[in-house]
Amino acid sequence: QVQLVESGGGLVQAGGSLRLSCAASGLIFSTYAMGWFRQAPGKEREFVAGINRSGVGTYYADSVKGRFTTSRDNGKKTVYLQMNRLNPEDTAVYYCAAGFTLSSALRVGAHEYDYWGQGTQVTVSS
Repeated sequence: QVQLVESGGGLVQAGGSLRLSCAASGLIFSTYAMGWFRQAPGKEREFVAGINRSGVGTYYADSVKGRFTTSRDNGKKTVYLQMNRLNPEDTAVYYCAAGFTLSSALRVGAHEYDYWGQGTQVTVSS
Protein backbone atom coordinates (compact mmCIF):
# COMPACT_ATOMS: atom_id res chain seq x y z
CA GLN A 1 0.00 0.00 0.00
CA VAL A 2 1.43 3.32 -1.09
CA GLN A 3 1.52 6.06 1.52
CA LEU A 4 2.73 9.64 1.32
CA VAL A 5 2.86 11.41 4.67
CA GLU A 6 3.54 15.14 4.84
CA SER A 7 4.85 16.89 7.93
CA GLY A 8 6.34 20.22 8.93
CA GLY A 9 3.37 22.50 8.44
CA GLY A 10 2.31 25.05 11.00
CA LEU A 11 1.80 28.71 11.80
CA VAL A 12 4.52 31.18 10.89
CA GLN A 13 4.79 34.94 10.63
CA ALA A 14 5.21 36.66 7.31
CA GLY A 15 8.84 36.60 6.26
CA GLY A 16 9.48 33.36 8.09
CA SER A 17 10.41 29.89 6.86
CA LEU A 18 9.10 26.36 7.06
CA ARG A 19 10.40 23.05 5.76
CA LEU A 20 7.89 20.45 4.69
CA SER A 21 8.76 16.78 4.40
CA CYS A 22 6.95 14.00 2.61
CA ALA A 23 7.87 10.44 3.52
CA ALA A 24 6.92 7.74 1.03
CA SER A 25 6.37 4.04 1.58
CA GLY A 26 5.05 1.14 -0.46
CA LEU A 27 6.68 2.23 -3.70
CA ILE A 28 10.05 2.26 -5.43
CA PHE A 29 10.69 5.89 -4.67
CA SER A 30 13.38 6.41 -7.28
CA THR A 31 10.93 5.59 -10.09
CA TYR A 32 8.62 8.45 -9.17
CA ALA A 33 8.74 12.10 -10.00
CA MET A 34 7.52 14.07 -7.01
CA GLY A 35 5.52 17.23 -6.75
CA TRP A 36 4.10 19.72 -4.31
CA PHE A 37 0.68 21.28 -4.68
CA ARG A 38 -1.36 23.57 -2.47
CA GLN A 39 -4.98 24.48 -2.04
CA ALA A 40 -6.19 27.61 -0.31
CA PRO A 41 -9.78 27.97 0.95
CA GLY A 42 -12.16 28.60 -1.91
CA LYS A 43 -9.46 28.06 -4.54
CA GLU A 44 -8.46 25.23 -6.80
CA ARG A 45 -5.44 23.07 -6.11
CA GLU A 46 -2.37 24.55 -7.75
CA PHE A 47 1.08 23.30 -8.65
CA VAL A 48 3.90 24.60 -6.47
CA ALA A 49 7.06 22.64 -7.30
CA GLY A 50 8.21 19.47 -8.99
CA ILE A 51 11.34 17.35 -8.92
CA ASN A 52 12.39 14.54 -11.21
CA ARG A 53 13.46 11.03 -10.25
CA SER A 54 17.10 11.80 -9.67
CA GLY A 55 16.54 15.15 -8.04
CA VAL A 56 18.62 16.98 -10.61
CA GLY A 57 15.66 18.59 -12.35
CA THR A 58 13.28 20.94 -10.56
CA TYR A 59 10.52 23.30 -11.63
CA TYR A 60 8.59 25.95 -9.75
CA ALA A 61 5.45 27.97 -10.08
CA ASP A 62 6.19 31.62 -10.75
CA SER A 63 4.57 32.60 -7.46
CA VAL A 64 7.19 30.69 -5.43
CA LYS A 65 10.25 30.83 -7.66
CA GLY A 66 13.26 32.14 -5.76
CA ARG A 67 11.59 31.53 -2.37
CA PHE A 68 10.85 27.80 -2.35
CA THR A 69 13.24 24.92 -3.00
CA THR A 70 12.38 21.28 -3.40
CA SER A 71 14.82 18.41 -2.94
CA ARG A 72 14.72 14.69 -2.37
CA ASP A 73 16.65 11.94 -0.64
CA ASN A 74 16.00 8.69 -2.49
CA GLY A 75 17.73 6.70 0.22
CA LYS A 76 15.27 8.02 2.80
CA LYS A 77 12.33 7.99 0.38
CA THR A 78 11.61 11.57 1.31
CA VAL A 79 10.98 14.77 -0.60
CA TYR A 80 11.32 18.21 0.94
CA LEU A 81 9.97 21.68 0.33
CA GLN A 82 11.96 24.49 1.89
CA MET A 83 9.81 27.61 2.01
CA ASN A 84 11.43 30.96 2.71
CA ARG A 85 10.11 34.54 2.82
CA LEU A 86 6.61 33.26 3.36
CA ASN A 87 3.69 35.64 2.93
CA PRO A 88 -0.01 35.35 3.78
CA GLU A 89 -0.80 34.36 0.17
CA ASP A 90 1.13 31.14 0.80
CA THR A 91 -1.47 30.03 3.34
CA ALA A 92 -2.91 26.73 2.15
CA VAL A 93 -2.97 23.00 2.65
CA TYR A 94 0.15 21.61 1.02
CA TYR A 95 0.12 18.19 -0.62
CA CYS A 96 2.89 16.04 -1.96
CA ALA A 97 2.29 13.74 -4.90
CA ALA A 98 4.11 10.92 -6.70
CA GLY A 99 3.99 10.20 -10.42
CA PHE A 100 5.49 7.04 -11.87
CA THR A 101 7.99 7.56 -14.67
CA LEU A 102 10.93 5.79 -16.24
CA SER A 103 12.28 9.04 -17.68
CA SER A 104 13.89 12.11 -16.19
CA ALA A 105 10.79 14.17 -16.92
CA LEU A 106 9.11 16.46 -14.45
CA ARG A 107 5.40 16.41 -13.78
CA VAL A 108 3.41 19.63 -13.54
CA GLY A 109 -0.23 18.73 -13.99
CA ALA A 110 -2.15 17.21 -11.11
CA HIS A 111 -3.51 14.57 -13.46
CA GLU A 112 0.03 13.31 -14.04
CA TYR A 113 0.40 12.13 -10.46
CA ASP A 114 -0.65 8.72 -9.22
CA TYR A 115 -0.56 9.07 -5.45
CA TRP A 116 -1.26 11.90 -3.02
CA GLY A 117 -0.60 12.63 0.61
CA GLN A 118 -3.22 13.81 3.07
CA GLY A 119 -1.86 17.34 3.20
CA THR A 120 -0.38 19.58 5.86
CA GLN A 121 -1.66 23.03 6.80
CA VAL A 122 0.59 26.04 6.37
CA THR A 123 -0.69 29.32 7.81
CA VAL A 124 1.21 32.57 7.39
CA SER A 125 0.14 35.47 9.56
CA SER A 126 0.66 39.08 8.55
